[in-house]
Amino acid sequence: MILAMKSDGGLDVIGDVHGEYDALVRLLTTLGYARRDGAWRHPERQAVFVGDLIDRGDEQVKVVTLVREMHDAGTAQVVMGNHEWNALAWATERPGDHRRFLRDHDDPHKRSQHEAFLAQVGEGSPRHHEYLRWFVTLPLWLDLPGLRVVHACWQRTQIDHLTDRTIGTARVTNDLLVSAHTKGSSDHRAVETLLCGVEVKLPDGRTFNDKGGKMRHEARIAWWDEEPRNLRSSALVDDEDLRKQLPDVPLPALEVDTDPRPIIFGHYWARGTPTVKSRRALCVDYSVGRPDGSLVAYQWYGESNLLQKNLVAVPRVRND
Repeated sequence: MILAMKSDGGLDVIGDVHGEYDALVRLLTTLGYARRDGAWRHPERQAVFVGDLIDRGDEQVKVVTLVREMHDAGTAQVVMGNHEWNALAWATERPGDHRRFLRDHDDPHKRSQHEAFLAQVGEGSPRHHEYLRWFVTLPLWLDLPGLRVVHACWQRTQIDHLTDRTIGTARVTNDLLVSAHTKGSSDHRAVETLLCGVEVKLPDGRTFNDKGGKMRHEARIAWWDEEPRNLRSSALVDDEDLRKQLPDVPLPALEVDTDPRPIIFGHYWARGTPTVKSRRALCVDYSVGRPDGSLVAYQWYGESNLLQKNLVAVPRVRND
């Protein structure tokens, strides 16, 4: 999917906002945007949001309103995040059973993850339905001249599969939304990869308990590592005690990305100082929902190698 970008400036790729309106306004201001004529605008540049505008934060309606105004004015592009995807699934009935939904309403974890959004927007309200109609128009990825943007993982095999399924639009159809909620299907694997990342099954039936105490049979890995070593070192876990539960075994062969264009993504709730760790792949999600988190943007000017100096971050909490 090729979309136009502003030829006289560049792109500001912004990480997961999760309802943190104040941080978003401060970041846009820092980047040189100002609100005029009904939307936040930059005289030369355009914003790109990596998804996950909703869930967690206290001002989700204000965030969606701001970003949608930018999108409609042509001052921002937005890709689908797993939280927008989940919002669609929460509100979509399973075919043939109007009492059940694609995302299980009886699952305490799924409900707690989404209940702040539902409370703020008003579940079933006209505004809720309006947001859902907008969410479904968001592309699953952006394939731009010189740059690629996706919520969690760029994998060409899965992008090609979904290109066929979306007839080249990268946008969700109701058929895809339903079929991708059949675990084990090719649609499920493709969407899960793009929106949630790559998971590796633990060998010999092994398991580990994540920080929430849930037993896991698979570990999510840093697919962007330029020199991946083994499952234990590549696993995305915050707690070193959890890491020690993982086997020290080689990773399976992963798809090799030969495209020279850099990839920018969000999703992973990174901690610490925002850092460019790879020349060609960058996470801009630095846990703005946590008290010590930041909202991060990468200012892209057309470079093929990502640069540390182009990262801009504002803390969730004001320093003054």
